[in-house]
Amino acid sequence: MAFPATYNFSYYRGDTNEFVIRPKNSDGSAFDLDGYSADFFIATARGAATSVVQYEAQAVVDSVNNLVTCTILPGVGEDLAPGTYVYDVQIDSGAALVYTLLTGNISVTEQVTGAI
Repeated sequence: MAFPATYNFSYYRGDTNEFVIRPKNSDGSAFDLDGYSADFFIATARGAATSVVQYEAQAVVDSVNNLVTCTILPGVGEDLAPGTYVYDVQIDSGAALVYTLLTGNISVTEQVTGAI
């Protein structure tokens, strides 16, 4: 496997932020996502869900094109106070196979404009 990868990014609180992950095998070929679901978790720190505040963003698997589309929607984004968060994007086959595709930090900044 050629993952997990790391991607750190900035996010304006309350905006929509979307990115696409195209997982690859170690030989560079596309990882077959048929039969997998995905999860995108944002947290205040790394650790068990019982010890940190965790938010669930949207992750959708496209098994035809072997990609995962991850989206922070405004409803989730409004809950993120300015600061630094960590995140993981994982896929799960339902057969005890869980892989972390992407991990990193999110720097959340308050918008210049007021609420819409």
